[in-house]
Amino acid sequence: MPTDFGISELRSKLDDWRSTWKIMTPAGADAEERERTKLPAKDEPENAGYDLSLLIQNLIIPRLIADRQEPGYRLEEQNLSSEEALISSRLITAEDVEKFSLLSTTSDARELLDFVDKCLANGSSVDSIYVDLLAPTARRLGEYWESDERDFVDVTMGLWRIQEILRELTLRIPPPAIAGFGQRSALFSTMPGEQHSFGTLMIAECFYRAGWDADILIEPSKSELIGKFADRHYDLVGLTVSLDCPKATLSGLVSAIRSVSSNPETRIMMGGRVINDAPNLIEECGADATASDAPAAVKLADALVPLKANMFESLL
Repeated sequence: MPTDFGISELRSKLDDWRSTWKIMTPAGADAEERERTKLPAKDEPENAGYDLSLLIQNLIIPRLIADRQEPGYRLEEQNLSSEEALISSRLITAEDVEKFSLLSTTSDARELLDFVDKCLANGSSVDSIYVDLLAPTARRLGEYWESDERDFVDVTMGLWRIQEILRELTLRIPPPAIAGFGQRSALFSTMPGEQHSFGTLMIAECFYRAGWDADILIEPSKSELIGKFADRHYDLVGLTVSLDCPKATLSGLVSAIRSVSSNPETRIMMGGRVINDAPNLIEECGADATASDAPAAVKLADALVPLKANMFESLL
């Protein structure tokens, strides 16, 4: 299951950055107003005491609006290539990922969609776009931030734009017709307390395209997550674990899910950075399986939860 870079990590780094600022006391109402609307700069430690809301209010929201209002910006009007019409085949390269990552921080979502459209026209499948382009781009954005190549606003906008691409592909290119579509149900969720949502959204979409009935939970509380299994029969749950947490926390969550699940045969898969770094946690926590990426996760889940037998098969 792919790892991803999310907003919580950005918040954490921003908190570290803010802790180095000096606290200022502006003199006079005019000075106070100037300071209130002035944005902190990473290379100007004298700008102090401002929280994330100012960055969002003054930079991120206006850029989102600009993306939406630019003439001709309508993702749904793009003519994406049909998978059935693809003839040639070209693998997505590291160079493609780097170019796409840079575009996500400097261009609007329309240009990103044009890039994706060319990949599709060159023979890339939608699953390949997810796994070989979007997921590595999310990781690359995290590296930009860690290495100070891009600032908070650029990285946040990049993450938003690639999520827009994921959403648009979901809407514009429906899954292929598959026998048993929707017979098996799965719930995909971030760990309670985590905000790393992109990987969870992407893995759920890959399962949906593979014929699963996939639900998604983003930033749930523990009670909200566990409660879903009492309310509905799920064949599979996929948990993305991106932030370090005690083994006892993972074990307790697995036990709680099994104890309340209306399906005693529910299979539990885990993925994300923490599990990729320590795959032995799967057995230690009582989960069933893990996988390194989305295609491997789908293949493994298909083996764990085979399609139900067709009730009319014996009549044929």
